Amino acid sequence: MKSISRVVLILSVVSLFTDMASEMLYPIMPIYLQQIGFSVIWIGILEGFAEAIAGLSKGYFGKLSDRSGKRVPFVQAGYALSAISKPLLALFVQPLWVFTTRTLDRLGKGIRTGARDALLSDEAKESDKGKVFGFHRAMDTMGAVLGPLLALLYLHYFPEDYRTLFLIALFPGLIAVWATGKLKEAQRPVEGKDSVSFFSFLNYVKQSRPEYRRILIGLLFFALANSSDVFLLLKAKEAGLSDIFVIGIYIFYNLIYAIFAFPLGSLADRIGLERMVIAGLLLFAMVYFLISVAEGPKLLLVCFFLYGLYAAATEGVSKAWLSTSCDKKETATAIGTFTAFQSLTALVASSLAGIIWFNLGAKYMFIFSAVLTLAVVIYFMSTRSHAGENR
Repeated sequence: MKSISRVVLILSVVSLFTDMASEMLYPIMPIYLQQIGFSVIWIGILEGFAEAIAGLSKGYFGKLSDRSGKRVPFVQAGYALSAISKPLLALFVQPLWVFTTRTLDRLGKGIRTGARDALLSDEAKESDKGKVFGFHRAMDTMGAVLGPLLALLYLHYFPEDYRTLFLIALFPGLIAVWATGKLKEAQRPVEGKDSVSFFSFLNYVKQSRPEYRRILIGLLFFALANSSDVFLLLKAKEAGLSDIFVIGIYIFYNLIYAIFAFPLGSLADRIGLERMVIAGLLLFAMVYFLISVAEGPKLLLVCFFLYGLYAAATEGVSKAWLSTSCDKKETATAIGTFTAFQSLTALVASSLAGIIWFNLGAKYMFIFSAVLTLAVVIYFMSTRSHAGENR
């Protein structure tokens, strides 16, 4: 794997351990918050506020990384902030403290995302971008497999001991922070010394290349269809499956994602990044049509298998595709701007999905998302002839 450089390998190991720490807590976070007195409404407000901060900060810190010509300090600071925030969440139960520490975790993600993805892009040749981003996503998602498994193992022996689990999550986080210390900063030109405002990245959309805007528009419309994975798990629960099966099927999805991210990323380099993203979107639409009528565990397993393939075909590849449509000196801004808008659009998507589910039922929510995704596929295919084949 000559295309996997030392920097790519380090960043992938860092993401593996960070995601292990995060996903160790993901299944028990709402349970813990309810245990310390948070209502469902307050949990929603907390998560929505934290994700909004993360989303907006991705664009700002991506722009700041490009402007300063530096990547590594943003990567190190972002991962360090996320690592220390997890045990802090378990120290006190006051609402303001919980809001602050949860926001710090998401802010850490915002600080590092644009700079990290720009580093990955810098390390990849034009012919290897899918492979590099796919390898990183595979390692990152393997953490999402190992984390919940470790949590289930611990809670099997120490039921409801959630606070200790938050403290345990510190250790993989510290390994990730230690690994970021092995990164070396390459010399890059400084783009300017004028200050960067929090919303200055918004101007990038107007200044960006037409191809970038074409990709951005399509991916953001898809983000409106792509509501939280929680709805898929709720559908599995609604079908009468046990809590253990629901957690297990979530781990199964992440395992499929991790296994196929690298080979599909490599395939994308050969057939074209856009073709792979379109294929992934078609898989997403298929999954949502199927799950709208799914009842038994066998069909649900098929759905989550295909959903893992969709994620492997699109998550890393879409960023690789975006990175080909911008100036190399603006990669962090380009990806940071996309992920900022994506985070905010995801909030709208989940709210809209919840409204449709509540008023019309789960079936129509999933059908709506599938139809909107097919519209995005038509958009990409109809504009592709004008843009040409894009790697």
